[in-house]
Amino acid sequence: MYKFVNYKMKEKEVIQHIINWMTDYQKRSNTNGFVIGISGGIDSALTSTLAARSGITTLCVEMPIHQNKLQVKRGENHIKWLKNNFNNISSIEHNLTDIFDSFEKSIPNKTEKNELALVNTRARIRMTCLYYHAQVNNYLVLGTGNKVEDFGIGFFTKYGDGGVDISPIADLLKTEVYKLAKYLGINQDILKTPPTDGLWGEDKTDEDQIGATYPELEWAMNFNENEKLITERDKEVLNIFRKLNLQNQHKMNEIPVCKIPKLLK
Repeated sequence: MYKFVNYKMKEKEVIQHIINWMTDYQKRSNTNGFVIGISGGIDSALTSTLAARSGITTLCVEMPIHQNKLQVKRGENHIKWLKNNFNNISSIEHNLTDIFDSFEKSIPNKTEKNELALVNTRARIRMTCLYYHAQVNNYLVLGTGNKVEDFGIGFFTKYGDGGVDISPIADLLKTEVYKLAKYLGINQDILKTPPTDGLWGEDKTDEDQIGATYPELEWAMNFNENEKLITERDKEVLNIFRKLNLQNQHKMNEIPVCKIPKLLK
């Protein structure tokens, strides 16, 4: 299988382009800065580093909910690294475990079907927390989704981590995210850790949930060859991508609006 990677990327220029875009948007929106959730993962690490390099005031928020201690530690180490290298970074931790537990206890008639709904509830509680800080401080909420997640398979929670003001890295493939993160010197423990959304009780990786790696999904996203000539694994990955892309269109498209004909108004 061909693993799609943009080897010709001009890292320095791409980084400056994103920073310029973020800075311009922040100025035009007349806001005071950025707020971002830090998960200990590669996407939030890159996005927060770009915000730090912009020089704009940025609040990093940790929001553990029954979180794996290694994920929490990676996030803490990343924030420490940011503070040691940039003077526009502040941070706060909100342990949201009790809030989540209280909500879960209030749910009647629990069944196995509740699991995914509760996973998404974690993301939506975090979104609420970020928008609290955004409104109090007149900040913009930074999205951390990459191109495959946001526009390929819809691998995000609607009105959870998908609830943001701007998306600085949403035109970057995951492999490109890693290239920029490495270029910027982001911590090795983040670079080498398998991607995970951190929303499950166990340490379930993105690949465990999706059934394919990000390089495989990038290949599928750009596939335009003869399907008769590809391997069985290639076909399996294509099916995974197409299935997720189709079922998650409601996340990736604008909310459907019922338009009333003028003759009825």
